[in-house]
Amino acid sequence: MFERVAELAIRRSRLILAVAVALVAFMGFLGGGAFTKLLPGGFDDPNSQSSRAAEVIDDKFGGETNLVLLVSSPDGRVDTPAAKESGQALVADLKGEKNLANVYSYWDTNLADLRSEDGNQALVLAHVKGEEAELQENAQGVIDAYSGTYKDALEVQAGGGTAVSADISTQVVSDLVLAEAIAIPLTLVLLLFVFGSFVSALLPLAIAVIAIVGAFALLSVLGSVTEVSNTATNLVTALGLGLGIDYALLMTSRFREQLASGASVGDAVRRTVGTAGRTVVFSAATVAAALASLLVFPQYFLRSFGYAGVGVVAIAAISALLVMPALFVVLGHRVNKGRMPWAKRQQPSVQASVWGRMARGVMRRPALTALPVLAVLLVAAAPLIGITFGTPDERVLPEDAESRQVTAMLRENFKSNDAAALHIVIDKAVAKEGLNSYASELAALDGVIRVDTSASSYSGGGSAPAGAGNPALGRPDAQQITVVSGLTPKSDEAEALVEEVRAVTAPAGTEPLVSGTDAELVDAKDAISGKLPLAIALVVLTTFVLLFLFTGSIVQPLRALALNVVSLGATLGVMTWMFQDGNFSSLLGFTAQPMEVAMTVLMFCIAFGLSMDYEVFVTSRIKELHDQGEDNESAVANGLGHTGRIVSAAALLLAVSFFAFGTAKITFMQMFGLGSGLAILIDAIAVRGVLVPAAMRLLGRSAWYAPPFLKKLHDRIGLSEGGPEPVSAPEPSYAKTSTKV
Repeated sequence: MFERVAELAIRRSRLILAVAVALVAFMGFLGGGAFTKLLPGGFDDPNSQSSRAAEVIDDKFGGETNLVLLVSSPDGRVDTPAAKESGQALVADLKGEKNLANVYSYWDTNLADLRSEDGNQALVLAHVKGEEAELQENAQGVIDAYSGTYKDALEVQAGGGTAVSADISTQVVSDLVLAEAIAIPLTLVLLLFVFGSFVSALLPLAIAVIAIVGAFALLSVLGSVTEVSNTATNLVTALGLGLGIDYALLMTSRFREQLASGASVGDAVRRTVGTAGRTVVFSAATVAAALASLLVFPQYFLRSFGYAGVGVVAIAAISALLVMPALFVVLGHRVNKGRMPWAKRQQPSVQASVWGRMARGVMRRPALTALPVLAVLLVAAAPLIGITFGTPDERVLPEDAESRQVTAMLRENFKSNDAAALHIVIDKAVAKEGLNSYASELAALDGVIRVDTSASSYSGGGSAPAGAGNPALGRPDAQQITVVSGLTPKSDEAEALVEEVRAVTAPAGTEPLVSGTDAELVDAKDAISGKLPLAIALVVLTTFVLLFLFTGSIVQPLRALALNVVSLGATLGVMTWMFQDGNFSSLLGFTAQPMEVAMTVLMFCIAFGLSMDYEVFVTSRIKELHDQGEDNESAVANGLGHTGRIVSAAALLLAVSFFAFGTAKITFMQMFGLGSGLAILIDAIAVRGVLVPAAMRLLGRSAWYAPPFLKKLHDRIGLSEGGPEPVSAPEPSYAKTSTKV
């Protein structure tokens, strides 16, 4: 296969480049509409009890509260005649909005829970209509129309789920623009230092652009046929830029190495495609396999990253395999044009390179050098012992976001939080006696302040009705019960209340469904924990199979998986120490909170895939030398001597594209960027630089072991390198400073 690709590039190089330019232009046009098709949210399991309850409430009761307007009176009291008159006028206007339903407030219900304890603020609650695709637009229209000063009489601020989602979506776009503005120029500068040549430095950026543009086109198409999260755009940018550069860097380095050894342009292209091209294909397969595991989860937030990730990896790999060889043929020796002043000196030989010397030093005393590194990584992983999980809320936003400020005031100034109430729906007729008995048991639960039904209202702890019910909560064929608590939303106590509410004996012949903010959190955690074993099994199995096909050994995949567990544990431990425990929160500007469960799973899959990316980079050269007759230690030392600089440079460049998201103001995107970048550096330096040569030295010949029947299988279906190549070929003249990358 690789021989045919190389020959195609040599014979039809200009045609390939012309087609590539046309495709990029088409994909750019198609991808330009991606943002209008992508959706906010996506953290809930559509098959969960809370989601099913929300569907029934939408269908029969007009929907749950998802918009909260916090209203303040300039006079300081919301009970004055003037404030009351203005408040009633505001409510009347809101009830006239076509995109709102279930509008109610303190002024038309006289519920004390809808007035702040100091009497200076009141709440208007409503449900914004619309499917997921139009919900944000409808909410933003209402927020824009009513936020601020209302008729010179009231001050209105917007909060609630739709307001938080709108603020997150707006901030995601701003964060993406800033991250790109940082990552792309910095990446170009680093590429100049790595290659020491302006032309060579531009080649990886060309592949990165193709990968990003292509992935946005893919998201645009997918957004037309299924639900895709808008936060997937961040992954497209970071992963497209990073992997495009990774694969192009590997291909370009090998091509320049072949030219420097005296090969013709055609032979250099053939050898580059047969070796580095093969590595790119296997590397992309391992990364794609890790990201494809996200497709098993029911939340479209995670599935979106699976779509985007697999798409951008495939496009980056195909571009590197087809476009890069065509560029090499057209450029030839001009690939070294535009040499930088610092690139005039030759690099040291493979045997004298920093990575070659490091590998030999490690293998002389493998246990002595590996144990301290393992100890540091295990200490870094220690915070995982106390890890807790949550879902995104207003705290992921900057403190000056209006929706976050409203939620903070709800918690501080109001005895209860009606916006975070649990909503129970029974999708059939219920006798009044059974409904009252059920509500009475709910009111007796710890933390409950009020239970409202269509028949009666119960105070927390009370067994007898405390007031008249709300007729809007009843239908001939359905009943809704609202459970209002004084517990902090998404706290352990609030989650426990969900379980207690679901355990209360229901009216005879009914199956109540419970929804609400805390119910959604419980269901999201259950959905992910239920699918996580399958996702991990798929990642491990596909990785094992691919690495076996790549190496012909069953020990190499096991060694790679074991080291991956250590480096991933350290990464997740550090992120827990920072984002859950609050370390560096003042410096980075985030609010400590439980680890976002979906983003933690995503970071695991991304980091795992990228670790295998560098595993393939390093192992490919080691195996190539081993197959040419070198003993295990020499193959490891010389293989790292060849690839260590490439891996460290690629890791730094990829880490930069992720670290750029450390500037994000959305906390979970900040965690994702910093965590992914850290995982890359840990893997490239600690694992590839120390643990891999130590493990290979300790394993010895057994590192390449496979049972005879598997060896026969590998001989039949495994892919092998191209023909032999002198291992003593001199290195190309790269930037001297790149040896330090």
